[in-house]
Amino acid sequence: MSAYNPRSRQPQASPLGISFEFFPPKNEAMAESLWASVQRLAPLGPRFVSVTYGAGGSTRERTHQTVKRILDETGLKPAAHLTCVAATKAETDEIVRTYWDTGVRHIVALRGDPVTGLGTPFEAHPEGYQSSVDLVAGIKAIGDFEVAVSAYPEKHPDSPSLEVELDLLKRKVDAGATRAITQFFFDNDHYFRYLDKVRAKGIDIEIVPGILPVQNFKSAASFARRTGADVPDWLAARFEGLDDDAETRRLVAAAVAVEQVFDLLDRGVGEFHFYTMNKADLVFAICHMLGLRPEPSRIAA
Repeated sequence: MSAYNPRSRQPQASPLGISFEFFPPKNEAMAESLWASVQRLAPLGPRFVSVTYGAGGSTRERTHQTVKRILDETGLKPAAHLTCVAATKAETDEIVRTYWDTGVRHIVALRGDPVTGLGTPFEAHPEGYQSSVDLVAGIKAIGDFEVAVSAYPEKHPDSPSLEVELDLLKRKVDAGATRAITQFFFDNDHYFRYLDKVRAKGIDIEIVPGILPVQNFKSAASFARRTGADVPDWLAARFEGLDDDAETRRLVAAAVAVEQVFDLLDRGVGEFHFYTMNKADLVFAICHMLGLRPEPSRIAA
């Protein structure tokens, strides 16, 4: 798949890498929406697609089912999210072994959100993995998985400092992590300042920017505040007055996301992870603007 930059009218030196994140459905209607999104985006040839856990591990079984269906019914490479929440080491290890036996080779290893919700203290299961570092090491001890981890350009809200966060990332890499995917951000300078600090720390794995196309500005802004992500004034201004105008919001959202991605591209980034929110159209449009086209062999009959 070739990538094309309409700004320079020159092809990119190497193909872009894209990946997509989905969340497991809560009911049959959501399952249909999810699967329609998977089928819509699959022909773009993502390097992998990840499937999240709910807060507190609440969607564990649905995550497993979604991962298995992607593996069984598509040519995509699923990456299963796995957390330290609400499970013993033995239970988590069994999940990892089951993934290996079913053909999953990529896991996104996370500490996970507190069972009691964002903003409350995290408490690991007394018989479980106590941190994401321990979880990465445990996964690698079971199989030669590709392990991705999280990264926070604006600092995790529970972390006392960015320096502590960087030390944690280094420990995750030393434990076997091979890629980091960032929390979403809207100001690209946050990403590049963070990347400079990561490289200064001697960490050389991929730091893939996580991109959140804004489907609903109020919801995105609320979530950003809970996760410590900055919502710039200029972004709020773009959506001002559009609360009751869904169609214009969609057009503005596409323009904002394309602008962000092209700025990253122009500054040397060649890998993007899209938080789809199980909706394909906006993400598909962004990828189209990046020059990515469906591969005929991947288009469902």
